[in-house]
Amino acid sequence: MNTTDSTEDSTERLWGGRFKSGPSLALENLSRSDPSFFRLAPYDLAGSRAHANELRRAGILSADELQQLLDAMQQIETEFVAGDLAPILADEDVHTFLERELTQRLKAIGGKLRAGRSRNDQAANDLRLYLRDKARKLALVIIELQHALVEQAEAHIQTVTAGFTHLQPAQPIVFAHQLLAHAQSIYRDVDRLVDWDRRSARSPLGAAALAGSAICLRADLSALELGYDGPCENSIDAVASRDHVAEFTFITSMLAVNLSRLSEEVILWTSRQFGWVELDDAYATGSSIMPQKKNSDIAELTRGKAGRLIGNLSGLLATLKSLPLAYNRDLAEDKIAAFDSIDTLDLVLPAMAGMIRTMHVNVEEMRRQAPLGFTLATEVADWLALRGVPFSEAHEITGALVKACEQQGIELGEVSVATLAAVDGRLEPGVLDHVTLDAAVAARRGYGGTAPARVAEQIARLRSATEEQVAWAAYYKGPSC
Repeated sequence: MNTTDSTEDSTERLWGGRFKSGPSLALENLSRSDPSFFRLAPYDLAGSRAHANELRRAGILSADELQQLLDAMQQIETEFVAGDLAPILADEDVHTFLERELTQRLKAIGGKLRAGRSRNDQAANDLRLYLRDKARKLALVIIELQHALVEQAEAHIQTVTAGFTHLQPAQPIVFAHQLLAHAQSIYRDVDRLVDWDRRSARSPLGAAALAGSAICLRADLSALELGYDGPCENSIDAVASRDHVAEFTFITSMLAVNLSRLSEEVILWTSRQFGWVELDDAYATGSSIMPQKKNSDIAELTRGKAGRLIGNLSGLLATLKSLPLAYNRDLAEDKIAAFDSIDTLDLVLPAMAGMIRTMHVNVEEMRRQAPLGFTLATEVADWLALRGVPFSEAHEITGALVKACEQQGIELGEVSVATLAAVDGRLEPGVLDHVTLDAAVAARRGYGGTAPARVAEQIARLRSATEEQVAWAAYYKGPSC
């Protein structure tokens, strides 16, 4: 087989004028874009519309030619979105695909569009537009999970359970407080998207290959047309840098880590050993051999996919390491990482939100387990400290009391006055009023604490902050596809 044979003429490509022969089949196969890249077509067309307006300002396009181009691009987008138009094998990338369509429909007018730009700034612009759009859509899906957590929290402000450290019973809390701990971390993930967008709202159009364009001189106008705050400051940086993609994949991987931690707790809560939560049948699976099983597959799949998103970030960072300026084809890997992370979260997040929203909480079992393991011990030490006993001594006294209870096979709430006096004379009977679940959670009434009143305030603040994030996601001036 002759591997140097070409399957296309150089006139069908966006390059090749100085070459005597076409590319080998092996080169074509390696160079051809991954099929997923063609999802950028609507964003490429958005950039092309802004570029066409630039060419009109430069005098390269007449008003009539501009209108023909805009009409043709609108028709191409309509057909592409409807599924009536698709790239062919000869289309190396989304830019080749769309220029081929334009030149077939408009002949020479379609060929004019290439003036003053490069695939380098096109590629950078397409992905940036895509990510800015997807960041808002992703935020809204994350917020649905946030709402599910908050709704469950509102139902369990008074539900007392055990809080853990080192996966050992530690202190009583209300279950709402535990749910809100997850909600707070997920809130920060959305906040990271908002902050990321501020740095990413700079247009690379007008950078051309690397040195800037001698034809398109009003990058500020095309930037505003596409919903950016302005153009990139440096044309080399505009086409060579992908830190905004790496940062985006960091945010998605951090979100995946937070989802994984929530998933791990759901797996524990639904275990027979915990018995805290039962999943709705619609969000659980069974076993092919054990009829009694009810498995938390959504949580397990989510936990597993966290590693995949972390890998996307690591792989992209490794690709970017040591790349010289300006553009290199290595940068095509940016889309693989970003697309896979977004596609994975598009599957995971709705499933997680549904699972959390519909899960049933066993309030009685939580309360039964809450004092087990001497979770009320800190109440004794705090009670002594508030009465002037140095905490180092209070800690030792409480430890001796726990040991006495272990010897008697009882919990702290069952201790007798005689046992208190035998351990230390400073353990007066009044301490027993504080060694209860309700007293313990009520005592944690500082800002951010687990006292029900504080938790209710936390929910109100979180709801208000989340509404601001929803407003950010809704207010977007750029192309949304």
